[in-house]
Amino acid sequence: MRILITDKVHPLLIEGFESRGFTVLYDTKVDNVILKDIIANFDGIVINSKIRMDRMMIDAGTKLQFIGRLGSGLEIIDVDYARQKGIKVHNSPEGNRNAVAEHTFGLMLALMNNIVRSDREVRNFDWQREKNRGIEIRNKTIGIIGMGQMGTAFAEKLSPWRLEVISYDKYRQRFPDELSYVQKVDLETLCEKSDIISLHLPLTDETRWMIDKSFLSKCKKGVYIINTSRGSVIKTEDLIEALESGIVAGAALDVFENEKPETYSIQEQKMYSKLFGLENVIFTPHIAGWTKESLEEIANVLLVKILSNLDQK
Repeated sequence: MRILITDKVHPLLIEGFESRGFTVLYDTKVDNVILKDIIANFDGIVINSKIRMDRMMIDAGTKLQFIGRLGSGLEIIDVDYARQKGIKVHNSPEGNRNAVAEHTFGLMLALMNNIVRSDREVRNFDWQREKNRGIEIRNKTIGIIGMGQMGTAFAEKLSPWRLEVISYDKYRQRFPDELSYVQKVDLETLCEKSDIISLHLPLTDETRWMIDKSFLSKCKKGVYIINTSRGSVIKTEDLIEALESGIVAGAALDVFENEKPETYSIQEQKMYSKLFGLENVIFTPHIAGWTKESLEEIANVLLVKILSNLDQK
């Protein structure tokens, strides 16, 4: 079996495949253009976000038995079509769930305590204590939208912090006993009650631009929004308007509709310049889940899933 790995991985994934006698090509220079010409040579492929496994690419992979996704998001793979062709699709959200939860928690505390702005001002010898007076999360209501691996991991971090945790997930009916403190509510109730809303959603046709002007108008005035899921879950223009008007008090964003600044259109350049100029927003470059520990754990989870499935054949 020949396997292609197109993105940075922990060595244990390569070593695990090779220990089973598989041939591994590990080449992070492979992009969608190169892949189209070589994918027919491989029985399996492991990818991250830069590769798009659409119908054309899947058809080109005439020998493919599996597609492995480093991390969680499956919007880069035509999963239904792959399965129709008998190709197994594996992802590994278990590998970075804790990292995403910790990063989300860090963003929340940094946002509500003006830590980023304070740091920037102190570096400029500017001592603004009253301006940067923070807001405690104790006794607040936090709403989590999406209770999959990431949302659940974030909820687990909140149990000792003496706040009310509510959640909305259209597809999850039951929580384990250890999440008994998380109340299931409908989306309207979550909007009305939440002081903080944290998004943990996959990107689908259903969730694209879910957080738009209509959604934000239903939220408690002065809500804080945190997004460590997918950028296109939020309609950026509508969020900017809500931040400027005070409907949204602040936002912490790890993900964006377009994460390649070099490709910005003139309209996008103007939009992101306005967003990045707002003082009540903090940003990170899609690094939630991007830890040294998660690099290894993602590789381990994916290796186990792929080998277990191959052993069952």
